[in-house]
Amino acid sequence: MLTRLLPLVALALATPAFAADPAKGEDSFKKCKSCHSIIAPDGTEVQKGGKTGPNLWGVVGRVAGSAPDFKYGEGLLEVNAKGTVWDEAQIATYLADPTAWVEAASGDAAAKSKMSFKLPKPEEAADIAAYLATLK
Repeated sequence: MLTRLLPLVALALATPAFAADPAKGEDSFKKCKSCHSIIAPDGTEVQKGGKTGPNLWGVVGRVAGSAPDFKYGEGLLEVNAKGTVWDEAQIATYLADPTAWVEAASGDAAAKSKMSFKLPKPEEAADIAAYLATLK
């Protein structure tokens, strides 16, 4: 497990080295739309998308695995039980390797993420996280 986490640690340490750009993140979010939508509490569709993943409105500042009306996998429920709150750095790291993040955040080497999609470019993950942070 430690070998899998080293790239995540490197990513987390490298993320502040560049300024995240929410405008670029909004554009890059198109990669997320097949599974995720962004719907404001008043019903406004900010980003029309799929229902495979949870609604990402207000995800920054929300406890992981707590979007209403979404059935999370066991790994994210373990993270939820720890009270982990999403911030931009957590989201950027999660987007780089969801399963490795869930393993590390839960402390359970067997924990998995239902999300298999990865964003290999740290800048793009940080841009999407910065975009999501604007949606409150």
